[in-house]
Amino acid sequence: MTEIREEGSFVYCIFKGVLDGSKPLNISLSKLHNKRIQLIGQDITSWNTDFVILLFNTFKNIPKENITYSQLPEGMTQMLRLAFQTAPKEPEIAQDNTPFLEYIGGLFLNLWYSFQKGFKFVMKGISSWGRQLCGRAVYRKKDFWLVLSDCGPKSIYIVSLISFMVGLILAFVSAIQLKTFGAQIYVSSLVTIAMTRIMGAVMTGIIMAGRTGASYAATIGTMQVNEELDALQTMGISRTDFLVLPRINALLLSMPILVLLADFMGILGGCCVCVVFWGIPLSEYIKYAVNAFSIVNFLVGVLHGIVFGFIIALCGCYFGINCGRNADSVGSATTKAVVYSIVWMIVMTGFLTVIFERLGV
Repeated sequence: MTEIREEGSFVYCIFKGVLDGSKPLNISLSKLHNKRIQLIGQDITSWNTDFVILLFNTFKNIPKENITYSQLPEGMTQMLRLAFQTAPKEPEIAQDNTPFLEYIGGLFLNLWYSFQKGFKFVMKGISSWGRQLCGRAVYRKKDFWLVLSDCGPKSIYIVSLISFMVGLILAFVSAIQLKTFGAQIYVSSLVTIAMTRIMGAVMTGIIMAGRTGASYAATIGTMQVNEELDALQTMGISRTDFLVLPRINALLLSMPILVLLADFMGILGGCCVCVVFWGIPLSEYIKYAVNAFSIVNFLVGVLHGIVFGFIIALCGCYFGINCGRNADSVGSATTKAVVYSIVWMIVMTGFLTVIFERLGV
């Protein structure tokens, strides 16, 4: 049984008899706003923890300073005090009253500082590469071979599969259009030029960004959480030489080979479509593919792959080294490494395309 009495700024809740929490409290929460609550017990014969939970859920939004207890069983009083003391506070939504111009200025300043920080990291990577050419870089060769095996041979299957499917899709879509002109035979030329010039490098770059770039960020980010990076700095070992340099070298070495594999598998996928679906003789497909193949297009694709490998390695290592000190930061660093790698690959593709267009390549 519950009796509610309101006197001025006080609300008295009187509990009697059996308190088992089976019935909800008939209390209007609107009446409790800015009120002082006094929980009073009279002739309580029995009670259980369900009633304590009911009380807590009813008054949990009331400041604990406004709640007092009188004549309640000692165990109930202790449980209520402990519950209200450890109750989580409702998160406050911060209101941003920053003026618009100040907000825009802060945004551009953050972008500028981020650009400066990234540029310094790129220069550290290039200087580390220069120290390697002079034989002064400090890193373990077995680390390089371990990273190379991870981003090279272990990537062959996924790169082959995706590139094969991309070549197959290119051939199928282009053949549907060329069929209206009776020119299906030129599908071979189209697929060969597209894969060797740009598509092979782009697809390989995206695959490696999601596979290897994320791995770099997660590995180095975990080292940051475990304070291994601090240990390297304490011992006077350059983190750029020890961690970044082997990964840059591994990707710069493996990306041209993977791009070559992607080109071949894309042309092979186009061959399957032309031979199986459109009835083009295999010899004719090979003939037109060879005629369309250009060493200039192939070298352009390989150059794209090298640039993409450098970008993926830098983004993965940058976000790994600048990771926070908890598990959530590792996940965030991994996500940023993949996203920024893909964004910068697209940006560099645009720059390289403009440069090659100006050069007439």
